[in-house]
Amino acid sequence: MSHPAAQTRWDAIVIGTGIGGGTIGRALAEAGQKVLFLERGSAGFRREENGLSEIFVPEARQARGLWPDPVHVTLNGREESLYAPLGAGPGGSSVFYAATLERPERHDLDDRPDRPHPTGGWPVGFDAFAPWFDAAARLYEVHGAPDPAATEAPLPLRAPPPLTETEASLMQSLSAAGLHPYHAPTALRRIDGCRMCLGHKCPESCKMDGRSAGVEPALATGNATLLCDAQVTRLTSEGDRVTGVEARIGVTPVRFTAERYILAAGALNSPRLLLASACERFPQGLANRSGLVGRNLMFHLNELFALWPKGGASGDGATKAIALRDLYFHDGQRFGTVQSMGIRASYGEIVHYLNQMLDRSPLAGVAGLRQMTRLPAALAHRLFGSAQIFVGLLEDLPVPENRVTYDPDRPERLSLVYTVDDALRARRKAFRRAIGHAFRGHRRLFLGHAPEPNFGHPCGTLRFGTDPAHSVLRPDCRSHDLANLWVADASVFPTSMGVNPSLTIAANALRVAAHLTEPTP
Repeated sequence: MSHPAAQTRWDAIVIGTGIGGGTIGRALAEAGQKVLFLERGSAGFRREENGLSEIFVPEARQARGLWPDPVHVTLNGREESLYAPLGAGPGGSSVFYAATLERPERHDLDDRPDRPHPTGGWPVGFDAFAPWFDAAARLYEVHGAPDPAATEAPLPLRAPPPLTETEASLMQSLSAAGLHPYHAPTALRRIDGCRMCLGHKCPESCKMDGRSAGVEPALATGNATLLCDAQVTRLTSEGDRVTGVEARIGVTPVRFTAERYILAAGALNSPRLLLASACERFPQGLANRSGLVGRNLMFHLNELFALWPKGGASGDGATKAIALRDLYFHDGQRFGTVQSMGIRASYGEIVHYLNQMLDRSPLAGVAGLRQMTRLPAALAHRLFGSAQIFVGLLEDLPVPENRVTYDPDRPERLSLVYTVDDALRARRKAFRRAIGHAFRGHRRLFLGHAPEPNFGHPCGTLRFGTDPAHSVLRPDCRSHDLANLWVADASVFPTSMGVNPSLTIAANALRVAAHLTEPTP
């Protein structure tokens, strides 16, 4: 028997419900369009509050809203499997994020004489994006303070909560060192009883993510329907149009149709789905006449370091409040933002970090070694005391050989190839030196030695641009090759920028939605 939703000809089918899918689906539903969300993960329970965890049973991971299977990575020529910080459920990965919504700098998008852009600039510049950044900040109810060193007009931010003793101490000592800290923009509604669910699911509606700010308001309009446990296997096409979505609901194959199709499955899964949809006209993958589908994969490199508050601050919890852009563009180098992570160097966090290092080492398969991380973690916990964990996000740049791959003999396998090239290694070395110099006078300690890709920030695999030979999508994020296919996730980015991607994903989703709701001339 066919699924009831397969009997409807939808105005739009949105594949994926993260920041991009949730935001564009809401905008379309509020404009009166009939929207079907297809979500790979399970619905779960609204009041769940689990975080990203190292559960290795696929069924248990899916039940908790985690991507169920390991990602197969060829990292710097070495094959490994890892459980990436990816979600699978309403809201996608965003339900686990730390809700930091930072706006990029002008030079992230524009080619400027004093700050040349490595790709010549995005096809849509900073000024064209600016109203959509503002709209996204309002939609996601972003609280925070402007960067005191910024030259652009600030986002429309809501007032942040008062600083804790630890935050105030760090703000004061960083300012005294000549830096410009500010309260990081955070997507929290600050309702009564808010638990600050940063890094794990929010059981209420105060954390603004793809679920609470996107899917749920869309459903409330009465114009949207959400199908969970819907594993999309391929898109079908005829000529220059997508004709349907083939999916499995449980074990039952179902086909859905719409006027327009919007990919928002993330920068790893959106290209994988197009590669899986090869046909006679597109033998290398749907919408892939350029050969760029899946290529130019980027992450950020994480530079984690512990920072101790000065002046005997009490260490009253972990801070997520502090961000700085003093090293964003520094000595002619494109680096990125520095921000507190909202975690303390606790015993559990250190065990988790050491086990991650072990899993990526040649000793990963040695039985019993994971248990041996407990003793050094206990010693490190005593050493760190009240230290806060900060991260520098180093901008990654596109390399065509870094890519999502697809094996038709294993169509459900999510795999990628990524190499840290010499240019990125050199910028990383310079970034670490700059961090050490900027935080002089503070007790600090880097927490890693090897380059650490942030597997939660993939982007760039379906880049948008004006030239069909060098991009997959038009400036409005519609396929160059297919008249009714759009993309609304981080795969459209030509560069990774120096900030968390969430605000730009949301802003671009609103911008694309505006194109889709414009009256036909």
